[in-house]
Amino acid sequence: MPRANDDGRLLRERSSSQHNRVTYVELFFDLVFVFAITQISHTLLAHFTPLGVLQVTMLMLAVWWVWVFTSWTTNWLDPEQSPVRIMLFGLMIGGLLLSTSIPKAFESRGLVFAAAYSAMQVGRTLFFLWSVPTSAVGQRYNFIRILIWLGTSAVFWIAGGLAEGNIRIGLWLVALAIEYAGPAMRFRTPHFGASTTRDWEVEGGHMAERCALFIIIALGESIVVTGATFAETAWTATTVCAFVVALLGSIAMWWVYFHIGAEAGSEHISQSADTGRLARLAYTYLHLPIVAGIVVSAVGDELLLAHPDGHVGAKEILSIVGGPLLYLIGTILFKHAIRGIYQLSHLVGIGLLIVMIPFASRFTPLSLAVVAAAILMIVAAWEAISLGSGSRQVEDV
Repeated sequence: MPRANDDGRLLRERSSSQHNRVTYVELFFDLVFVFAITQISHTLLAHFTPLGVLQVTMLMLAVWWVWVFTSWTTNWLDPEQSPVRIMLFGLMIGGLLLSTSIPKAFESRGLVFAAAYSAMQVGRTLFFLWSVPTSAVGQRYNFIRILIWLGTSAVFWIAGGLAEGNIRIGLWLVALAIEYAGPAMRFRTPHFGASTTRDWEVEGGHMAERCALFIIIALGESIVVTGATFAETAWTATTVCAFVVALLGSIAMWWVYFHIGAEAGSEHISQSADTGRLARLAYTYLHLPIVAGIVVSAVGDELLLAHPDGHVGAKEILSIVGGPLLYLIGTILFKHAIRGIYQLSHLVGIGLLIVMIPFASRFTPLSLAVVAAAILMIVAAWEAISLGSGSRQVEDV
């Protein structure tokens, strides 16, 4: 493998007139996370208890964090260069080990999950330090800080993998707290201090496109779950209606994010004078609840198709209503970070979903899903109509 030299040939070339496209190898890398999202949704469905929800939330936090950190890295490094491609292929191997261990991460495969995760986080950071030219002092110091933080969290990941039960949960919660606090604290370390926003400067259009593609991954996983479940059920008028409602819910989610928000976000971050700050908030932290909402909704779709005329309990409420609610909360926070506006359409949708919760047990899963999907469609239509009437600046992003 050729070594990176001081000319910075492993770094992306940037142009002020256009943003770098997402490369085929990045899309290939993302396929691992299609599987990871599927594993997370299936694990949540199988362990829909308070403890299970906590555990799956922790796994979701880890999967998102390793993916988004890789997206930051490939925003700076050029995936068309062979060493970077080989690094991504190595991360794919680690990602498959990570994904396959998800269902038993809190049982027999905890150490495999922890080792794969830590190797991906620390290994990718070491690769960047090897790749970046010595003249890029700010980036080198930034990744030295990141390495210190991720190395510290890796100790807790591995220790948790060796432990069992509540001790594993506690140690992994500490590891996640360290990793999620890192960007917010600008990876402050005793000797190197804290990073500056210039150390985090990104090519905004590429970052926006990468995160939008992850939303597609999550929505695609939701459709796969819906289609697979529907294929195995008896096709009656009720199950066909449930299938259509589930699909309409996914379409409405796509519309809410992509019709206006995704493109506006890309334009805004591309023109921002502080791309690092905006990417850290809008695309690193605030995209997580959006993805989580899609995953939870996918579980709701599976419960809906399994028993459309059944009883609505806590699982159905949390997934059929909670999934869209979490999605809209994430979306409104993302759009507020981009434009500084809390959209009325989203606020109304969030309010309607919250109002539904006390009465949800009176519905069947199908009727509950119909109402939830209708609310999402109202939010989507409201945006489109407001944009068409020329009130985009006031209401829509």
